[in-house]
Amino acid sequence: MTSTIFTIGFTKKSAEEFFGLLQVAHVKKLIDIRENRVGQLAGFAKYPDLAFFLDRIAGITYDYQPIFAPSQEIRVAYRKTHDWAKYEKSFQELMAQRRVLDEVDASLFEGRIALLCSEAEPDRCHRRLVAEMLARHWQSQGHEVEVQHLRSPRRPPHKKRVGAAHEGSHSV
Repeated sequence: MTSTIFTIGFTKKSAEEFFGLLQVAHVKKLIDIRENRVGQLAGFAKYPDLAFFLDRIAGITYDYQPIFAPSQEIRVAYRKTHDWAKYEKSFQELMAQRRVLDEVDASLFEGRIALLCSEAEPDRCHRRLVAEMLARHWQSQGHEVEVQHLRSPRRPPHKKRVGAAHEGSHSV
């Protein structure tokens, strides 16, 4: 198996940025690993609209694999404590309990796929943990698996123009 597992979050991205990142990376399938795929955080990322947009805009197929989603208990505990190390440990234990490495069909991940969740950045997101777990597992079996995180280009900080509020008005 040869695979590139991309990760992408939709928050803090416009639809143009989101779909553009997927197209530039030549993603062929997006695997949604959110527990709740019908939330209102971003209209374009809500199911079933997302599946429609992926197909029509970019020719990307959509799949839903909630087995990779963190439990509500893990998410609530993290929101209270902001303890990422504890989140990671709890999430890895959940993945082991669910036996995801035994349950997942490796053929779903062949080629150029992207894992989707809501977080803007992968650093403190379960999609990164899932991608790294799958890559380690399949690499240990001799497969070629690479992980890449799709991010919006960094924008320069917005600078206020001095006197901008007074443009167009003239003193006599």
